[in-house]
Amino acid sequence: MTTPTRPPQNAAAVADRLRAALGRISGARMAATVDALAGDAFAGRRVGSAGGAAARAWLAQHLADAGAVVTLKPFTVPHVPEVYTTPAVSWSGDETERHLTFGQQVAVHLASADEPLIRRGALAVAGGGAPAGRWLAVPAGMTLFDAYGNAEGALGLLLSRGVDADGWQYTMLAGPGPGPLPILTLDTATHTAVLHAASTGGGRFAGNTPIRRLEVPATNVHARWRPAAGGLDLLLAAHYDGVGDHPGLRQPAAADNGSGVAVVLEAAGVLAEVLPDTVGLAVALLDGEEAGALGSAHHAAQLRATGAAPTVVNVDGAGHLHAAAAVEAGGPAHALLAALDQAGRHTGMPLVAGPVASDNRRYAAAGLASAGIGAGMAGYHSPGDTPDRVETGTLAAVARLVVATGLLLSAGPATVSS
Repeated sequence: MTTPTRPPQNAAAVADRLRAALGRISGARMAATVDALAGDAFAGRRVGSAGGAAARAWLAQHLADAGAVVTLKPFTVPHVPEVYTTPAVSWSGDETERHLTFGQQVAVHLASADEPLIRRGALAVAGGGAPAGRWLAVPAGMTLFDAYGNAEGALGLLLSRGVDADGWQYTMLAGPGPGPLPILTLDTATHTAVLHAASTGGGRFAGNTPIRRLEVPATNVHARWRPAAGGLDLLLAAHYDGVGDHPGLRQPAAADNGSGVAVVLEAAGVLAEVLPDTVGLAVALLDGEEAGALGSAHHAAQLRATGAAPTVVNVDGAGHLHAAAAVEAGGPAHALLAALDQAGRHTGMPLVAGPVASDNRRYAAAGLASAGIGAGMAGYHSPGDTPDRVETGTLAAVARLVVATGLLLSAGPATVSS
């Protein structure tokens, strides 16, 4: 589709509009949105969960109250992993039995078989002897494939895994399917101790891996204030799902991606009031991102089928700005990148080209001009992703960037001072 050429607008007029629009942005309002999305009622917002459905209803009402026409687009997500009860894991290298803390010292690997019953047996090193009836500590450098080849009759595999600065193993939903054996991941210190006990011919281990895979319903939330009148159509996107709670373990998903949702809602509300009537404006709040960016894949396919070609700005992580925000562009994004660059200079937001592995890639693969913005997060995919670690200043800075980008895109080649 050829976009009609817009005459340049007076730079002073554009600057005035920018100043007025940026003054409407409220960091406190966005922080309240993050608090709500990270609350107990939404239970980490995993795709297909009751908490995810409750968050979706809340967001749809919020958008309708803001004056948008809201539609819900359902789809299905297969093979979503769920740890359905807390694993009971312990080991001993001498006379002392050590019980391991779920989420920190031990977690269930995505490739694990579902084993709800506790298996007990001696320890051994994978590849180092008879594996039957034993838990095998997998040494560093051995692949999971090679471990399987040395595990005939084994009770399960024990892999080493690092933890974050808060001591948590992070949770993932997208990854390999189940293999033939129970697999647990141990934090590096615990794995080192277990491997030592196994290599010296001692030690016992007990554990289970209660993990199942579900086919679940998912739903994108779409909101539109007005259609494009043959020119710019701006789509702001963010995924609202999180990795979800574990049994007895809250994972609030505040920064990832409650912060991105808060920015998109704030920016859309401001832009709906200040964009020219000829400019289209829509929002997509996407489900299933944590399971493989499936919500955006579903939406991008719909856009291609209808011939729609919006300019997409996707926000994933606006919680903890370091030196600069990362921007990843895709598709025919030259004009979008130019507007982002100018908006960053005008608002004082440093930008750097960097990977933003999120829904923006699905839109880019569909041939749409797209940019992903990531401004950092603390407590990635863990109980440490709490609202108090989402910086109000970062929320405001990213919202200002998005609003300025939208206004500059709508203004054509007008230039404003930094």
